[in-house]
Formats: sequence, C-alpha cells, structure tokens
Amino acid sequence: MEAYCPIMHNALAIITARGGSKRIPRKNIKDFLGRPIITYSIDAAIKSGCFDEVMVSTDDEEIAAIARKSKVIVPFLRTSKNSGDFASTADVIVEVLLGYSKSGRKFDYACCIYPTAPFVTAEKLKKGYKLLTTSSADAVVPVVRFDYPIQRALEIQNGRLQMLYPENRDVRSQDLKLNYHDAGQFYWLNIERFLKNRTLFGNNTLPIEVPASEVQDIDTLEDWSLAEMKFRMLTK
Repeated sequence: MEAYCPIMHNALAIITARGGSKRIPRKNIKDFLGRPIITYSIDAAIKSGCFDEVMVSTDDEEIAAIARKSKVIVPFLRTSKNSGDFASTADVIVEVLLGYSKSGRKFDYACCIYPTAPFVTAEKLKKGYKLLTTSSADAVVPVVRFDYPIQRALEIQNGRLQMLYPENRDVRSQDLKLNYHDAGQFYWLNIERFLKNRTLFGNNTLPIEVPASEVQDIDTLEDWSLAEMKFRMLTK
C-alpha cells in the first residue's frame, strides 16, 4: 500500500534550476523523452503531497515560465551572485529561505530537488519525509552503492597503473566494505539545523539506498542518452 505523506510540518520543495549550463546547453529544460526534464522533478514533488509549497529557484525567465506552466511558483528570481558556476547548492537554498523569511514565511523542513533528476519519484520523497520527521536526523539523502570496490581503485602515474590502496591488492572483493555515493537527486533538510551548518549533509544524516538502475548523473550527452535508456526500461 502506498504510504500517505501528511503535511504535519511546514515543508517547502526547492527545485534548483539556473539557466547557465555549459556542458549541456539549456540542460534544465532540455527535452527528455518528450517533455522538459525539469517537469519530472516538479511532478514528483506535487504528487508526493509532502509540501505546503513547491517552488523553482532560477535566474532564467524561460525556465520560470515552464515552471509556472507546470503549476509551481517562482516567487523571485535568483540573484546573479548565486547564478554563476561557483555558487553552491547550499548557497541557493539559503537565499531561498531568506527570501521567504523576508516575506514573513518560515518552514520547518525543506527538500532541495535537482531539476535533472527524472528518477525522483513521489514515493522516494515520501520516504525521505518520513525518515526526517520521525527521527532526530539533520538530513536525509538518497545514495547508491559503488558498483566496484573503491578500495581497489587504480591511478595512472607516468603512464603506468598503480593501486591507490596497494594493501588491498589480494583482498577478495566480497570481503571489502561497501561504499556509497550521493545519488544526486534530492536532499531533505531540517531547516533550523541546516541554517546553522549550511551543509547539505553531515554526520547526522540518514540514507535512502536506491538501485543503480534508478540513478544517472547527467553531465554529458552520453549521460543523457543513458538516462533515457534507463528510464524507458523502468517505465515499460
């Protein structure tokens, strides 16, 4: 049975979508299997029922127009300071929260959702909401297991292969500790604690493990094609 996500606390969805993507131009609104990729994140946030408000943080009027057409709001445009290549996600979230605070609105929880994350679902957002609101965690983050032990990683020095951790040369893969990385999809945050440390996740963070079939970092056109391939397989 699908879990219901009651709004017991003030919760805000922040979809971060600046206009200046360089590796894939107009990445955040590029067509992904028939519609702008950002609309997948928007739909998941709305369908989850977890949020009092779903907003898009952008510096781009075209992105803002697509967001509004998708029934979410753009209460203010992002400042130029937080629209460049070196602005962090945490900086953008802080700017959004301060913008709402100036208008007299405060939230207990926020979920930052990336605009190029078509594998985010309402169910994952609900699970993250429940974990955060029923625990003492500062944040909840989806993670995916490395498909090969990082303890057996290699590097190239002077044209020759070397092990980063030579002490693991003869250790069986199944005997090595499992490791994970950020799935790059969303971050559920306790706002009060986030504003103190201004980091997306620290030592008091709970994970949601997701399978590799539902994760794809999209930085190149090849990544984009792989994401579409995975998505088609998942939605057959």
